[in-house]
Amino acid sequence: MQHAVGAPLPPPHQPGHAAAAWMSQHQHPQAPTPPGPPPIPHTPPAPGWTAPAPQAGPPHAGPPPAVPSHAGPSPAAPPQAAPPRDATGHIQLPPGGPVAVPTPPHTGHGTGNATLAVLLIGPAGAGKTTVARHWARNRQVPTAHISLDDVREWVCAGFADPQDGWNDQSEAQYRLARRTCGFAARNFLANGISCILDDAVFPDRPVVGLGGWKRHVGPGLLPVVLLPGLEIVLERNAERTGNRRLSDEEVAGIHGRMAGWYGSGLPIIDNSTYDVETTARVLDDILARSIASPPAY
Repeated sequence: MQHAVGAPLPPPHQPGHAAAAWMSQHQHPQAPTPPGPPPIPHTPPAPGWTAPAPQAGPPHAGPPPAVPSHAGPSPAAPPQAAPPRDATGHIQLPPGGPVAVPTPPHTGHGTGNATLAVLLIGPAGAGKTTVARHWARNRQVPTAHISLDDVREWVCAGFADPQDGWNDQSEAQYRLARRTCGFAARNFLANGISCILDDAVFPDRPVVGLGGWKRHVGPGLLPVVLLPGLEIVLERNAERTGNRRLSDEEVAGIHGRMAGWYGSGLPIIDNSTYDVETTARVLDDILARSIASPPAY
C-alpha cells in the first residue's frame, strides 16, 4: 500500500478495528461530526418556587481531574554518554606504545599463559605462516595470527603485485598493510588476546622493517627469525602457487639478505630439519627466554 508524500505511516497492527479506524480518519480528515440531539430549551421556574435544601450525607467523590489537553510531553530520559572515539571492542586502546614487555609466565616451560606480541621474520618459503598459525592454535590462552600477505591482498582492484616489478605503489601498499596489521595487533592485545605477525623484514632496512613494526605495535614486540637453508627455501617456494610464488633468483636474493640477521642479537631458528610441530615448540621456548631477557634490537 502506498501513502502520499508527507502522510504519517500507519501504526502497528493491533487487534480489533484500530487500524481500520486510523485509516478512516486518515482518508477523511475534514469530515464533519454528525449532529447530536437538539439542545433542550431553558424554562424559567414558576413564581414562588424554591429549591429544596440539600440532604446531609457523605460528600460525593467525583472523578479525578482530567489532565489538560495542552499539557506538554513528559520529560525525556537523559541521553546516554557516547562511547569514546578511541574505544575498539569493549576496552579502550591504550595511548602510545601499548605493548609492554610481558612478565615471565608462571609455568615451568614455554610461554604458558603470557599475553605477548610476536613478529616472525623469514624469507618466502621459510614456513612463517604455517608455523605462526600452528603456534597460535595450540596456545593455552587466546592468540591471533595476523598475516601481512593476507592483509596486503585485501586490495582487489589495483593490487600492486611485486612480481610485476617493485615500484612506489607496491611499496605504499606494503606500508599500508603493515600499519593495518599493527593496529589489529594493538586491538587484540588491548582486549587480552596475544598475537603473532609474520613478515619478511630485511636486516639492511631496520628503520623501515623492525623499527616500523615497533612503532606500529609497541616496544614489547618480540621478534624471532625463521631461517632454514637455501635448498629448503627453494623447495618450499616451488610448492607455492599464485603471486606468492617467487622465482628462484628472487628467493636466493632474499635468503642472502636474511642472513644478515646472524650476529644481530635476534634469536634465529634453523628449521631445515624440523617439522611444523617441532618448530612451533622451539619457537615457544625461545619466546619464553625472550620474555625473561628481551633481545636488544
